[in-house]
Amino acid sequence: MSENTAETARPAPIPVTILTGFLGSGKTTLLNRILAENHGEKIAVIENEFGEVGIDNELLLSADDQIVAMNNGCICCTVRGDLVRILGELVAKRDAGELAFDRVLIETTGLAEPAPVAQTFFVDETVATRYLLDAVVTLVDAVHAGRQLDEHEAAQAQVGFADRLLLSKTELVDGEHLNALQERLAAMNPRARQLAVHFGEMPLAEILDIRGFNLNAALEIDSAFLAGAHHHHDDRIGSVVFRAERDFDGAKLQDFIGSIVRVFGDDLMRYKGVLAVDQLPYRVILQGVHQLMGASPGQPWAEAARVSTLVFIGRDLPRDILLTGLQQCLK
Repeated sequence: MSENTAETARPAPIPVTILTGFLGSGKTTLLNRILAENHGEKIAVIENEFGEVGIDNELLLSADDQIVAMNNGCICCTVRGDLVRILGELVAKRDAGELAFDRVLIETTGLAEPAPVAQTFFVDETVATRYLLDAVVTLVDAVHAGRQLDEHEAAQAQVGFADRLLLSKTELVDGEHLNALQERLAAMNPRARQLAVHFGEMPLAEILDIRGFNLNAALEIDSAFLAGAHHHHDDRIGSVVFRAERDFDGAKLQDFIGSIVRVFGDDLMRYKGVLAVDQLPYRVILQGVHQLMGASPGQPWAEAARVSTLVFIGRDLPRDILLTGLQQCLK
């Protein structure tokens, strides 16, 4: 490798996990367990609270990890510019050898919707170049989630945006209550795996490097939950799942998805698909966040059955328009 090539080589992006969940769901408990775990990694933590005086950062077991507290508002709105600035400062200090960290965890306030935080990693060029958004992990309080989901749209948004749902306090509810909650969560977000977490105890492999925002990651939907779900709640956040054994017409699909994103993009929180497109020998991986959308080639179909699966998660989704439009895009 020439000296010039070495100088211009781009460093590997730093993985980022967004940790969210409504007030009292156990985010700080989980974060403490992660920081105390003997995993051999240095973690930079960006921790934000609603209010001007930090509290949770005083509870964190900082050890050698770098902790940055943002206390002047909700991360999803008033301090979004600060998030870009702090991410820039962290990577600059890392490049200069002043800080050493392997990944970043962002703990949002319990009142925050995670979408604007996630969008930061796509709309800011510097952040997008140096960081890789791995996943959104959402804590759900099994005792109080029903009421929180009924009364707070932010709680619904946190569920809808999740790549992983961690249910806390499950030991405090009976089986019937827990099953009903799991069915409700699955109806809202069928693509997020649900796991019980007990006082922050969770294998790191279930939280870190799970590739929730990776376009080449597999689309997994828990069909068992969907088959048994009886969804009687008036949740604004919901999901629409489309499956087909016929190939898509690529041009028609592109036009339809483009029009859906233009009209309904503000309410489309997450959408992702593994698609069979006519005349293409490989899977097409589609993923979007609101109006931000991307597609990339996946694994070859080879001898596998060419079956498409596409899931939309969002607010007040136009189910009939989505299902009818996608059906009309098939060959």
